[in-house]
Amino acid sequence: MDNDGKTPSYIKALVMPSVKKAQARRVWSIDLETVWLPFFLATNTLGDTAIPADALGCPIRLGYNKDGSVKFGNTGRPVTRVAKELSQSVAMVRDNFTANLAGFAQAVAKQQKDAYIKTVQAAQKAGLPIAQHDKVELDRAVQLQIEQALKEAEAQAEAPAEAPAEAPAEAPKPKEAVTV
Repeated sequence: MDNDGKTPSYIKALVMPSVKKAQARRVWSIDLETVWLPFFLATNTLGDTAIPADALGCPIRLGYNKDGSVKFGNTGRPVTRVAKELSQSVAMVRDNFTANLAGFAQAVAKQQKDAYIKTVQAAQKAGLPIAQHDKVELDRAVQLQIEQALKEAEAQAEAPAEAPAEAPAEAPKPKEAVTV
């Protein structure tokens, strides 16, 4: 954080709206082809990562069953996965990103304690009517579900008493053997 208490530009950039683009395969909800691959190619170029070239060159891999056969999903399409090295690198970035967000929040809360507390209190106050409304609506919806379930249970309990008793079904007759 800057000494003057202002938000760093890289944090400001994270909370600014950006243009939505057509998305392809996503990893951690981020486009693989337009974001992750260029990023990791750049970090490999600078020597910050050592992701194998085959993982960057063929990031989407065909999935296989334990017996070595190609794996298909319930829809009949082949299952694909992201190369293990890329998935592990994305997980590391995600963990570091989360730690940076938490660290930034802690630094602001520590350096500007009073302003941070006021912001938290204002957010809680603004959210209270929404939470109260949601609780009322949820209680109402649960009560309606309970009443519906009771009506269905009563209807099922009364149904066998109203239905006429059926005669037991006859045992099927054995088929006669046909000789040719």
